[in-house]
Amino acid sequence: MPNVKIYTTPTCVYCNMVKSYFQKNNVQYQEVDVSQDRQAAEEMINKTGQMGVPVISIEENGKESVVIGFNQPVLAQLLNIK
Repeated sequence: MPNVKIYTTPTCVYCNMVKSYFQKNNVQYQEVDVSQDRQAAEEMINKTGQMGVPVISIEENGKESVVIGFNQPVLAQLLNIK
């Protein structure tokens, strides 16, 4: 099972859409609020070069894939959601 982390902020509409999509499809995830966690915000910026959320990190078998925004087709492919 992949390790899924979502970088979010409380006011992000697309973050809520990703979380709802994951809940509907039984995807376990860790949520990190970058507005409250400066270290996580810096980690996200270092990974992507940007400050916008949501950023979704999916790690599996030592390989990390990063999805910026609520890109449902890419998330479905990476997480094998039908």
